[in-house]
Amino acid sequence: MYGVLLIVVLIITGGVVAFIGDRLGTKIGKKRLSIFGLRPRHTSIVITIFTGICITTLTFGVMAAASENVRTALFGMEELNRNMQKTRQDLDKAFAGLASAQREQEETNAALKQSKDEMQDLREQQKELEAESQRLQEGNRLLEMEKEELTRRNDELAVKNGTLEQSNASLAASNEELASDNQRLEKRTEDLRQGLISIREGDIVFRANEVVASGVIRGNRSKEEVGRDFEALANLASRNISERLGANASDNDIWIYQPEYDAAIAEIAGSDKDSIVRLMAAGNLLRGEPVRVRLEVYPNSIIYGKDEFILACAYNLRGDEDKAEGVVMDFLHQINAEAVRKGILADPISGSVGIIEGDQVYGLVETLQSIHGDVALSAYARFATDAMGPLRLNVKLEQLSNE
Repeated sequence: MYGVLLIVVLIITGGVVAFIGDRLGTKIGKKRLSIFGLRPRHTSIVITIFTGICITTLTFGVMAAASENVRTALFGMEELNRNMQKTRQDLDKAFAGLASAQREQEETNAALKQSKDEMQDLREQQKELEAESQRLQEGNRLLEMEKEELTRRNDELAVKNGTLEQSNASLAASNEELASDNQRLEKRTEDLRQGLISIREGDIVFRANEVVASGVIRGNRSKEEVGRDFEALANLASRNISERLGANASDNDIWIYQPEYDAAIAEIAGSDKDSIVRLMAAGNLLRGEPVRVRLEVYPNSIIYGKDEFILACAYNLRGDEDKAEGVVMDFLHQINAEAVRKGILADPISGSVGIIEGDQVYGLVETLQSIHGDVALSAYARFATDAMGPLRLNVKLEQLSNE
């Protein structure tokens, strides 16, 4: 607003001065006045020039009087330029110092952050070292306690060592006597072992797991009735033992584990089927020892009917005795395996299930000795046979080819 007012004043002042100069030049021109002896036309020109000078002078004067900036621009520009140049240089130095200070600040901040991190690490390490120190102190305390305990025990051991050294002499003295006694005892032990072996090998009446007696007991009856059948079976076992020993049956009472005995009676009494009961020697039964047996109970059923086919095998014969006997033995073994597979109980000792008369075996061997070529042997059940057995056989021979 101040600049606009100044411009307006300058315009008005210039216009007034120009008007006055024009009026003065016109008036001088009309009166044909002369200044300094100049011609009127030249005088008019001088007046016009002087008027322009006045306008310029007045303009600068007003501007200088009205504005300090104008005075500074007119009379102090060089000094202002020097001050500005100096100020600019100072400002550049200040900017350079500021940039350096900022870099130093950033480096200081980075160093401060690193110092903080290192300080944090040092604090954590200090905590760990303090904890480790506490553990070591506790360990040292325990070691001191153990050291005291070991010292005390060492003293006790020293006392005991003296006592042991005193007794060691007496032990060393008796050691030779014990060594001689030990030799005598070893000899007596060997004699007793040999005697026991000879007694057990010579007087075994029934081997372990050998069937002492067996029978079929009907099920679905009262426990009393089943119990009487068990008693009859036990009496049969007693008689079988007496036959082996050649003694009176009353001298061979049978001992059965009572819970096993009661469980077997309950099982058979509650079953709808007949059961096979075996009294098995619980161990090697020796002369003069109690007769201990265990029970085995199996469900009973008819395995083979009368004349029912069992098995057939084909063989090639050369007519020699060894080959014939081998064929018969192999055939009987095949029959035995098939019968066991069908459900007939095998003898625990021999593993056999059947009975074939000796004359039948001999006759079969003799017949096979006279055959050269292929034959087929077929076995049939002679009687209806249940799971208890024994399986009695009829064997048929058919020659298939002749060499």
